Amino acid sequence: MAAAGTQFAVREYGAHSEVPLVLLTHLGANLDSWDPAVVDALALDRRLIAIDYRGVGASAGVVADTFDAMAADVIAVLGALEYERIDLFGMSMGGMVAQALLGQAPELVERVVLAGTGPQHGPGLKAMTGVAIRSTVRAALTRRDPKQLLFFTRSAAGRAAASAYLRRLTERNRNRDSSVTPAVFRAQLRAVNRWGDAAAPSAPLWSSPTLLIHGEEDRMVPVVNAHALHALLPDSSLATFPDSGHGVVFQHSTAVTDTIRQFLTR
Repeated sequence: MAAAGTQFAVREYGAHSEVPLVLLTHLGANLDSWDPAVVDALALDRRLIAIDYRGVGASAGVVADTFDAMAADVIAVLGALEYERIDLFGMSMGGMVAQALLGQAPELVERVVLAGTGPQHGPGLKAMTGVAIRSTVRAALTRRDPKQLLFFTRSAAGRAAASAYLRRLTERNRNRDSSVTPAVFRAQLRAVNRWGDAAAPSAPLWSSPTLLIHGEEDRMVPVVNAHALHALLPDSSLATFPDSGHGVVFQHSTAVTDTIRQFLTR
């Protein structure tokens, strides 16, 4: 997909719908990082559009290190696809990109789902870099996937959910996306740090319906961020999940997708 002077990798799922649901993914992720259990459930009702950010996966160009730049690219892609209205689902870093997009083109969006994310100057967001690096090193030393430590709790239920999630990620064996490079991680962590350094919002972010989803034991984006966003979004509802970390969407895929589908139903 050509937009904003470069080529973007885009995947579409589900039957055509007048208002598609646009998926914005987390730190260090590509199109293959979307959990099939989540995508398949959400695609039952509508068209889904997943986009690789500039310089990520199979998208060309140099990876952006600000969420404003990432949001501008998403808006350009949607323009090239000729969509005038969308719903938006931003997960973790994608939720920060979603907030930037709302600041640039609020008229484009009808409803928003924000999962495992936080506002500018959110509590503990600047610590995300350290958490990510320490967990990645620990995973390498113990021969585990970093996502097991970053996304899931250490309880028996959390460990079982992590194993099931990692198995699901192997289900797609054709047309795999390009790997995410270390340069992507570095640029995206800079963007997170800038978001954490920015001044806290002083006015409501968005006045239309918003659903907030968060794991109560999220180490990367502490759950207090969800409460901070709830206060900044006057038409928002908040669903938190116990014994769940940053990967709340994956750990509780059935409950989460049921909640999202009900929220998005007109």
